[in-house]
Amino acid sequence: MIFQVELCGYCGACASVCPLGIIELNGYKIEVLEGCNNCKNCIYICPLGAFQEEKDEI
Repeated sequence: MIFQVELCGYCGACASVCPLGIIELNGYKIEVLEGCNNCKNCIYICPLGAFQEEKDEI
């Protein structure tokens, strides 16, 4: 998973659907901690496309 901060609108939708709680919204900053299990919930929910699959994941 790739997070592109320049596309992020800081809505927090990704953090609300992360089953591991590794995506955190802190004001106007999204932090993606280690431990992603590639569930892709963040990719599916992000209205701006800030999260994308890495090419080798497809």
